[in-house]
Amino acid sequence: MDSAALYAMGVRLANGELSALEECYRELGPLVLSYLRRYVTPSEAEDVLQRVFVEVWRHQDRYDPTMSLQGWVLGIARKRAIDYLRARPQSVVPLDQMRELTGDDGREVADRFAWAIDVRRALDLLPPAQREVLLLAYFDEFTQVEISRKLAIPLGTVKTRMSRGMQRLAGLLEPKEDAE
Repeated sequence: MDSAALYAMGVRLANGELSALEECYRELGPLVLSYLRRYVTPSEAEDVLQRVFVEVWRHQDRYDPTMSLQGWVLGIARKRAIDYLRARPQSVVPLDQMRELTGDDGREVADRFAWAIDVRRALDLLPPAQREVLLLAYFDEFTQVEISRKLAIPLGTVKTRMSRGMQRLAGLLEPKEDAE
C-alpha cells in the first residue's frame, strides 16, 4: 500500500470508520504479527494481535493522521507485548529481551520496523538492476565481488549500480517538506 493510501486509511480510521479498521487489520496485521512473534510464541502473538486491534479501534480518536499509522499501531503492539510478558504466570523474561523490546525510550523497535517498511517501499521504486545489487549486498550479505560473479557482470558495474542505487534510495527516503 502506498503512502497516500495509508494516509487516507489513517484519516478514515481517526474519523471512526469501521471499514478503515478492517482495512488496517488486513494491511498491517501481518506486520504486527511478525513483530509480536519476536517476543511471544506464535499462539500468544495471535492473542496479542487481537488485543492490539481492539485498542486501535478503542483509541482511534487519539491517532494523528499526520503521524505514521504503522508507527502508531506498532507502538500499541509494543505496549501490549510488554503487558503480556509481564502478566505471564511464573515465567522469567530475559532482561535482554525486555531491553530490546522497550529500547531507551520505549519506541526504538517500533520505529525500526516503520523505517524498514519505508526502506522496502523505496527499494521497490529503484530500477531493477540497482535494486538487485542492493538486495544481494544488504539482505543476502554478498560482497561486491560475489555479486559480480553471481550476476556475471563486471565489478565496476556492480559498484556503479550500488552507488547510484544508494543515492536514489537516499533521495526517496528524505523527509518531504510540507508545501504550504
